[in-house]
Amino acid sequence: MEGAPDRPRNPLPTRVTDLPELDPGYVHVLDEGLAAMGLELPPDVRQAIDDHVRLLLAWTTAINLTAIREPAEVARLHVLDSLAAVRPLRERGVTGLLDIGSGGGFPGLPLAAGLGARRALLVDSVGKKVRFLQTVIEATGRTGRAHAENARVEALAHDARDREQWPAVTARAVTSLAELVELGLPLVAPGGVLVAWKRGPLGEELAAAEGALRALNAGPVTIVEAGVPGLDDHRLVLVERGGPIDPVFPRDPAERRRRPL
Repeated sequence: MEGAPDRPRNPLPTRVTDLPELDPGYVHVLDEGLAAMGLELPPDVRQAIDDHVRLLLAWTTAINLTAIREPAEVARLHVLDSLAAVRPLRERGVTGLLDIGSGGGFPGLPLAAGLGARRALLVDSVGKKVRFLQTVIEATGRTGRAHAENARVEALAHDARDREQWPAVTARAVTSLAELVELGLPLVAPGGVLVAWKRGPLGEELAAAEGALRALNAGPVTIVEAGVPGLDDHRLVLVERGGPIDPVFPRDPAERRRRPL
């Protein structure tokens, strides 16, 4: 029936051993991309990333986690795109991250694995996506180092547990840069960074974010090319945490709509 919620016909897998191996096209694209990025992954990290993808492809037949179903394209558009932030975050010594709007687990899970992060929090407002994330965390042996939470970012940003506590806050294909600055920067610890995945020319979006950057006392903004073969227009926008942030931020969605920064 049109409009009915997603209903799997069979129980969704929770163990990677129940799933088929990834095809050679996935392996080739991922190997080629990692080589082009100059990124080496330990075998256990590579296995965790591959197993995440295997679960993603199995679950997305019942739950809309991604519109990309071809394994080779998952390697390029999801995995490699996520791993583009490993190098700049390694350079900053980042060992923990909070990922906003994690959905199918990108960029949070591959990025946390690639960084060897000691802690990662994957946040999504959709319960069934959080159940998927928890399944991947358990199946890939990251329990204790990664956690998925069904929550609104506004609530976390006003909670002492998370406000100003994260070395990096990440967001991919979530919302505008201006919105991300207001939502994410209050979660970033002093000396930390907000990372936004963006595409194409960024002049207009950066200009539109100037008010938010000023209001939240943001530090320098850096643009980094993703460096992923076939994703020439993909870029990372890194916003450094700057001065003190007014406790009013982030405002609730209605207030942000009424009074954009």
